[in-house]
Parts: sequence; C-alpha cells; structure tokens
Amino acid sequence: QLQLVESGGGLVQPGGSLRLSCAASGRPLDTYAIGWFRQAPGKAREGVSCISSSGGSILYADSVKGRFTISRDNAKNTVYLQMASLKPEDTAVYYCAPVVPGTFIRTTQKRGQGTQVTVSS
Repeated sequence: QLQLVESGGGLVQPGGSLRLSCAASGRPLDTYAIGWFRQAPGKAREGVSCISSSGGSILYADSVKGRFTISRDNAKNTVYLQMASLKPEDTAVYYCAPVVPGTFIRTTQKRGQGTQVTVSS
C-alpha cells in the first residue's frame, strides 16, 4: 500500500522560498501521478500542482503558476514542490496524494498529515 509523507514546511517571510518533499513508501512511486494540494483554515482544498508518473506532464493552478515548480525523482521515491516568491495567501497545510493523470482528482481519500507552510513577516 502506498504511503506518502510530506516534509519541508515552515515559517518564511513574504518573497521567500521553501522546498516541500513528498516521500513514498510501501510501493514504487514511479507508477503514480502525484498532486500537491493545500488547505487553509476556513478555505476549500485547492489543487496546487500535479505531475505524471514519468514527470513529462505537469499542471499548475493559476494561483501558483510561475512561482512553484513540481518535480520528481523516482529513484528516490520522492516528489518535490519548490515554492518561490511566497505570499501570505500561500499559507496552508500542504499535502500530496495520488491523482488521476493530468487532473487534481485524487484516487484515494487517504492522505498524510501534511506539512504546514506559513508565510508571514
């Protein structure tokens, strides 16, 4: 059974950068398309970015396009989300999950605990 653990969050000033990691265990990650999602208190869950199993197809939400970069290293069973030019509105719990390729449709309701990103001066 695929299990995903997110890490890399923290407190950063506006304009700063963070790199989140989504580490897989239980099954090889290279057959899964993976999406990054975020949820802030009182707000709906938002799909941030997703990447196909090979890394050849990538999708970004308009709210992060040009600032976030998703990538994966299947040899390390890890998907990354490099976040730059962070804004206070990026503050949320970020988590990763398997998705239908090319979409933000999760293939399972299971999710990890996520990692908190707080953008504040």
